[in-house]
Amino acid sequence: MEVWPGKPYDLGAVVSEGGTNFAVFSGVADGVTLCIFDQAGAETRLDLVERDAGVWHGFVPGVGAGTRYAYRVSGPYDPAHGLRCNPRKLLLDPYARAVDGDVKWGDAMLGYAAGQPDVMSQLDSGSSMVRGIVLDGGFDWAGDSPPQIPYSDSLIYETHVKGFSQLNPAVPPELRGTYAGLACPASIDHLTKLGVTAVELLPVQHHLDDAYLRARGLDNYWGYMTLGFFAPHAGYSAEVRAGRPERQVAEFKSMVKALHAAGLEVILDVVFNHTAEGNHLGPTLSFRGFDNAAYYRLVPEDLSYYFDTTGTGNSPNADSPIWLRLLMDSLRYWTTEMHVDGFRFDLAVALAREHGDFDRVSAFFDLISQDPVTSRVKLIAEPWDVGQSDSYDLGRFPALWSEWNGRYRDTVRDFWRGTDGTLPQLATRLAGSADLYGPSDRRPNASVNFVTSHDGFTLRDLVSYDGKHNGANGNANADGVDDNRSWNCGVEGPTDDHVVLELRARQSRAFLGSLLLSLGVPMLLGGDEIGRTQRGNNNAYCQDNEISWYDWSHADDDLLRFVRGVVAIRRRHPVLRRRQYATGARTEDIRWFTPSGAAMTDSDWSAGWTRSVVAYLDGRRDADRDARGRLILDDDLLLVVNGWWEGLGFTVPDVGSLRNWRRELDTYDLGAGSGGNAREKAGGGGGTFAPGSTIRVGPRSLVLLASKAGG
Repeated sequence: MEVWPGKPYDLGAVVSEGGTNFAVFSGVADGVTLCIFDQAGAETRLDLVERDAGVWHGFVPGVGAGTRYAYRVSGPYDPAHGLRCNPRKLLLDPYARAVDGDVKWGDAMLGYAAGQPDVMSQLDSGSSMVRGIVLDGGFDWAGDSPPQIPYSDSLIYETHVKGFSQLNPAVPPELRGTYAGLACPASIDHLTKLGVTAVELLPVQHHLDDAYLRARGLDNYWGYMTLGFFAPHAGYSAEVRAGRPERQVAEFKSMVKALHAAGLEVILDVVFNHTAEGNHLGPTLSFRGFDNAAYYRLVPEDLSYYFDTTGTGNSPNADSPIWLRLLMDSLRYWTTEMHVDGFRFDLAVALAREHGDFDRVSAFFDLISQDPVTSRVKLIAEPWDVGQSDSYDLGRFPALWSEWNGRYRDTVRDFWRGTDGTLPQLATRLAGSADLYGPSDRRPNASVNFVTSHDGFTLRDLVSYDGKHNGANGNANADGVDDNRSWNCGVEGPTDDHVVLELRARQSRAFLGSLLLSLGVPMLLGGDEIGRTQRGNNNAYCQDNEISWYDWSHADDDLLRFVRGVVAIRRRHPVLRRRQYATGARTEDIRWFTPSGAAMTDSDWSAGWTRSVVAYLDGRRDADRDARGRLILDDDLLLVVNGWWEGLGFTVPDVGSLRNWRRELDTYDLGAGSGGNAREKAGGGGGTFAPGSTIRVGPRSLVLLASKAGG
């Protein structure tokens, strides 16, 4: 093989007529070697001699799509000065579009001699390391139309590619647990009937299973150990299973196209806050071997150590243009080439730590906001990281961004388990959390509301366990948070007690009713709609097994019907999806009443024992407008909340332009989730309710009334 000069752009392996251009960055190397592998795995080494602004590049004639490749970098090995080059380590291209093989853990994967961090390793990692695959990028996107659903109309479904379909008997066996499995008709049928508008996928960028987990017989199931920021995770590909790894990207694109055709957006959970290389004792797999200080934030007092705000051993160098370029190139690639619709940024605070502190005007935010591609997709932050005084930055992200609202989660959990003094906070969260986002002139869509997520208890476990049960993780139940704000309803774990089971079901419906009737963007944890349990494990990151996979054979069909019904109610009522807060001249849009029908006073709000309230939502006055400027009119709504452990009579307040209130939802009554009239298990009569009449609301339940012309 021969190497022509080629071009320093684009980074990665780019196929063109007659061969492939290879380009990779290293500002500290004194030599970069391209390694080409044949079908038998034999390695051919080609030195790249051209370098421009730190980019080593070359064009190799005759090399085309399907070729496996990697790099070796020679240069200084001096950890005390942040330098960790080692030519005996095979390195994955940071811009590899697909990955082949699996890492075989051992001392050869370390850049240093085992037990001697300051001494360069002499072991070669070539036979134990993954390789990149050269791709031509071709795919037929004809007919693909991104749904472009407004935030106000969005309902996000957080799920795991493998866990969602791995046990689903309606999915063909060869497709279960794969991108193709998520795109098959049975999967899409469930999602569309549920009424969600977007799937938010746990990390699908190529990740590794940590060596210490492999030693325990476990896997990094969640995928928060990214190595390839441009490559879909090969382990979720049916094509890889079938021996066609070069087709894994096409499979991912086909999944996106199928979901789009069903009206579903695709949001990726991306992990740019750390990599799979870990701390100073971690392996040398890619970034560390190319240019350690360009990619990682090092401790200034001792450059052999990594600054860690993620709890994983390293953090990105947010001051480095090289890291920021990779981040932006990756986001643009997934948007333009893979057609995804948005991103959820794991521990997003770490990405905006210029000089160590969180900065709302950091280069990261500036790049995102001015970019014509990334500024137009959904951007969702997990607004915290770990280990810093300013690690919790909920409400501090700039315009364009939405945030996982951790206070919403905590407040709703506390209220329904009976914590004193939580009613004022509950009202604020139901109304869209204007206290967090209003001061910076952001809208309710800045708040992504959730009660459960992948990180913590499922909904079924939230009402079934007081404490975590993480023994299967192998850490003596020491991992996972202890502040779950859960309540087991009287019995820890599984039970045959029908009274307890009925209470748990009612609590679940109250949680879901609160979530789906709140202002903001609701996020439903995948599997909650069918009663999925993780057996009390609140940190199932390493459980690639039945603990995490969805058990479709034991789906709670009653709960599923309930969720579908409440989603339908939300979609039917624009007032529940308003884009503006009820502030200023619109303070009448949301009004609050006591169970007696009187307006809430300051003393009512400050009474710590208060657990009941009625919210009036005006569906007609100063309503939102559609794209053509027309008013979007809706029914008036009354949301009646009873947090007491006993049933309570509520007087219908004298409010609204119409006087005929009809019950649309009653979470005490399982039959109310259909969106029609509720059966009267909770009492209070049927038909319509006039101002001054009494409606009976069951214990730990909420009721939704709508005022309709002609009643």
